[in-house]
Amino acid sequence: MTETRAQTKTRTPEFQVAAGALGGLRKDLLQDVFAYRPLPPLDGDGPLLGLLPADVRKKLVWTPHALVLGAALICVFLGMAQSGDELVLSLVPAIAVALTLVRPVAAFWASVLGTLVVAGGGGAGPWAASSLWGHLVVLVVVAARTRPRTAAWAWILTVLLGVLMESAAYSDGTSTAAPMFVVSALALLVVTVVQVRREARREVDEAEREVTVQRTVTAVERDRRTLLEERTTIARELHDVVAHHMSVVAIQAEAAPYRVENPPPELAQAFVTIRENAVAALTELRRVLGVVRAEDQEAPDAPQPTLARLDRLLDNVREAGLETEKTVTGAVRVLPQGVELSAYRIVQEALSNTLRHAPGATAAVEIAYVLGGLGVRVVNGPPTGPVDASPGAGHGITGMRERVAMLEGEMTAGETEEGGYEVAVFLPVPRAGDAGASATGTGTGTDQEAAA
Repeated sequence: MTETRAQTKTRTPEFQVAAGALGGLRKDLLQDVFAYRPLPPLDGDGPLLGLLPADVRKKLVWTPHALVLGAALICVFLGMAQSGDELVLSLVPAIAVALTLVRPVAAFWASVLGTLVVAGGGGAGPWAASSLWGHLVVLVVVAARTRPRTAAWAWILTVLLGVLMESAAYSDGTSTAAPMFVVSALALLVVTVVQVRREARREVDEAEREVTVQRTVTAVERDRRTLLEERTTIARELHDVVAHHMSVVAIQAEAAPYRVENPPPELAQAFVTIRENAVAALTELRRVLGVVRAEDQEAPDAPQPTLARLDRLLDNVREAGLETEKTVTGAVRVLPQGVELSAYRIVQEALSNTLRHAPGATAAVEIAYVLGGLGVRVVNGPPTGPVDASPGAGHGITGMRERVAMLEGEMTAGETEEGGYEVAVFLPVPRAGDAGASATGTGTGTDQEAAA
């Protein structure tokens, strides 16, 4: 056992190369000799056949099979011309050629055996015309249907076969093997180069497809991550808005009985119930929506921005170099905080996109208070400065659409005819009764603070 291990460790590199070469010979030409490998038809949708009519393509896909059978027929003609009426000797190399259609490795060995049969049957030299042509066709087809290493081994065995046959039976100085070796080497070299290029092209195409698939998956994952991040941001803001209002409801319900002298017990109990329900709802809200806030995300110290702070936002972007005009139409009124927050964020994001992607442009912000909701329109002109070549990931537009969808509104965004960009949004608001109730609840902010 120790001696075997020592011998294994002391094997020379030359011995390992020789062992690997013999292993390749055994794997390529000795294993699965009679494996059934039918020659597939051509691709009917290829760059050449794809240009032809369908009826013609159905026939031309079998062109390789017809060429192989034609080469086998040529073997028969060459054998008949050389050996006269000896049809059997003419069919031997033809059978080997035809066998390449279904069993290429077996066809090689059949061609070797056929060469010996034809030479022993009285052919002119070890390579008669029929066996020379047939073996050359077999080598080319086998090289085209297998890998380059198999073609190399087949050519080496062919050279050894020719040398042994000439040295054993022919000593008059004439050689028919040398032309066979040269022609077959050139033919195999051409076939191998074509095959290697085809394989390399196939690997490149597969790599490109994998890259395309990976890019598609990455883009989808990026869009999905952006969507989730934007929804998380909206959920955090919604949590802050709703939690604030629920806290106000609980405080007002607790303070309301003290504002009335000798309130009826039923009224006091109703306010107690209101406060209990508000506190329970607030607790449940914090438990459900609070998980969307990251551990390192602190609650805002100031109230969420509304349209009342829009002038301050426009002043900031003007200081950044963006000339902005604001137009307000309709009767200005207090809207639900979620609507005002979404409108403010949409204007903020649209102006930020203008600063990033349209340097030197001017922007116009239009706020329209209409009966059924709030209209917001932000449009900028074409850029006058150098534009960043990066088109951006579209996260801002995604966030706008998420906010609009949350409020069941409508949004359009796209380039204008002048070369600028326009974002138009409509956010529905409650009817007059609901809006009045919201305004009343908001208008008692002083009392709420006093009660707190």
